[in-house]
Amino acid sequence: MLEVKNLVKTFGDYTAVDNVSFDIPDGKILGLIGQNGAGKTTTFRLILDFLSQDSGTVLWNGHELSDKDYNDIGYLPEERGLYPKATIEDQLIYFAELRGKSKKEIKPKIDEWMEKFKVKGKKTDKVKALSKGNQQKVQLIATLIHEPKLVILDEPFSGLDPVNAELLKDGIIELKEKGSCVIFSSHNMDNVEKICDHLLMLKSGTVVLDGRVHEIRESFGRTKVFLESALTVEEISSVEGVASAFKRGDGVMDITLSDPKAGEEIFTRATQFGYISMFNQQPPTLEEIFKMKAGEPNE
Repeated sequence: MLEVKNLVKTFGDYTAVDNVSFDIPDGKILGLIGQNGAGKTTTFRLILDFLSQDSGTVLWNGHELSDKDYNDIGYLPEERGLYPKATIEDQLIYFAELRGKSKKEIKPKIDEWMEKFKVKGKKTDKVKALSKGNQQKVQLIATLIHEPKLVILDEPFSGLDPVNAELLKDGIIELKEKGSCVIFSSHNMDNVEKICDHLLMLKSGTVVLDGRVHEIRESFGRTKVFLESALTVEEISSVEGVASAFKRGDGVMDITLSDPKAGEEIFTRATQFGYISMFNQQPPTLEEIFKMKAGEPNE
């Protein structure tokens, strides 16, 4: 288990991380979200001891991280870095050796990992010969091939197309199933919502959201309605408690409520003549909540 308690980090008069606390049990995934400059990368660097905190503690299985513990960590920085003139095989072996693994242990696993992430190329190819997407997949393999117990991924989905992003999600979930603690940052709320057990949002270094994704969404109320019926935008907008309504290109009415109870009146009006093909009332999406919290003034 990773435990982060009351971390504070300042740079002169600027507070980058302000009393941040969270924990990640074995076999769980935490998503760390926030705007650029919110303190996500600084938090990662404090966990990894790349920076020294002003106060607070970081514990791994109840103790401070030792040099030996760092061999059980996989870290993918936001700033990618590979050796372009080295082969894929040499590069992966080198990074694994830095984590205490031997060439004998790692070399037989390279083909398996390249197949898992669908790397287009041979392990004897130089990195510079690969496309940008395949270079990123090689760096991901370098982060994961030693099967770390704690995995820290800073914007791992950046630059990946939907197919390759799905491969990465599968890889993260596989690590979780093997008992690893995983923490990652992302600006793609869909990825966060699909794979996270827990969510933390930072704003100006301070925690503004903390909880399970489902619970966070429900706490904002069921203020979104998606409707297919004969009702017009004008008729929907006349219902008390409706903040906005518009009809999408596919014919579905997208309705935002200021009062969730307005959904009952909309349903009653929509079904007054019988069957309708869609009525779906749900909380705002994680992306909508992100925008709301990011736009709020600091306390």
